[in-house]
Amino acid sequence: MPIIQSVDRALKILDLFNEYETELKITDISERLMLHKSTVHSLLKTLQTHQYIDQNPENGKYRLGMKLFERGNLVIHGLDIRELAKPHLHTLSKETLQTVHLVVLDGKEGVYIDKVEGATSSALYSRIGRRIPIHCSSVGKALVAFKTNEEIEKILEGYEFDYRTEHTITNKEDFLEELESVRHTGYSRDNQENEPGVNCVAIPVRNYTGEVIAAVSISSPAMRFNDEQMSLHIDVLKREASKLSKKLGYGYEQ
Repeated sequence: MPIIQSVDRALKILDLFNEYETELKITDISERLMLHKSTVHSLLKTLQTHQYIDQNPENGKYRLGMKLFERGNLVIHGLDIRELAKPHLHTLSKETLQTVHLVVLDGKEGVYIDKVEGATSSALYSRIGRRIPIHCSSVGKALVAFKTNEEIEKILEGYEFDYRTEHTITNKEDFLEELESVRHTGYSRDNQENEPGVNCVAIPVRNYTGEVIAAVSISSPAMRFNDEQMSLHIDVLKREASKLSKKLGYGYEQ
């Protein structure tokens, strides 16, 4: 398919701007694209007419326009994390043969928004739409750990550390210590803390701002969840969670 030269050049102009060079002179643009100033001027005026380029009245330099911000927000708000995550959940389940979950934070609880059953494992507790406590789940810990201290304190205000199993964390101090461990390792664990006989490991998913907006987890029977198996699960989780975060804009220059 042929490329329309004028459109290609206009897009290349937009790509010249970044967080370090927010404003450029017409001579800078002309030299970098190896185009005549008159050609660049016409392209800039066209982009400016449609508000994709703006001109600083104080120094005459060009900068990105607000229309890009508007369009960018439309893209961001149009992203459906369930649809974006689905191929990664299936990949994780296929490679590990275990049950995989996608969970988001709602208030002081996690909510399962998607699940793929493993070929050799089934976490009976979970189902799409069900809520899960943050203090005794790997996903809950992953969702909360990377928030600010103020945000964590607000979440834990009046929080009840319900007893689920003999392994459940039942107080704030131990929970905060657990969150510190999650921040250090980059992943969280649930060692039969929520459901007897079931171990889980989770990795946070970030959006374009770096905010953790979801967590992906693998659940497995405790009897098959030895250190070697957990290490393999963490590797594939990190890989797929990283791919999903990249889809959501994380890691790109802002």
